[in-house]
Amino acid sequence: MSTTLAMLNLDGPDPRAQAAFYGALLGWDVVHAEDEYAMISGEGAPIGFGRVPGWVAPPWPDPEGTKRYHLDLAVDDLDAAIDRARELGASLPDDQPGDRWRVLLDPVGHPFCLCPR
Repeated sequence: MSTTLAMLNLDGPDPRAQAAFYGALLGWDVVHAEDEYAMISGEGAPIGFGRVPGWVAPPWPDPEGTKRYHLDLAVDDLDAAIDRARELGASLPDDQPGDRWRVLLDPVGHPFCLCPR
């Protein structure tokens, strides 16, 4: 039996905005955009974004120590990628758990990591 990742879906308050952010960050196309759901596609499995009423961003760092799924994105130039993500609306929190990669928060508060390739 073979299993492959068909798609990744992230919850949030604004699927169109999430798709626009990650589409621009990854250089992928927004292939579907509605108020309730949006999707981007490029190299690898597509990413979908679903609207969840009352959605609240996870805290970073999380004082309870709980872990949710997050994206690790490989980049050639870490500093340039951080600058680009911030231009697109991400924030760079002070709390960083490592020195080789950086945790950022997307415009709706999802943490994601930029990691040197």
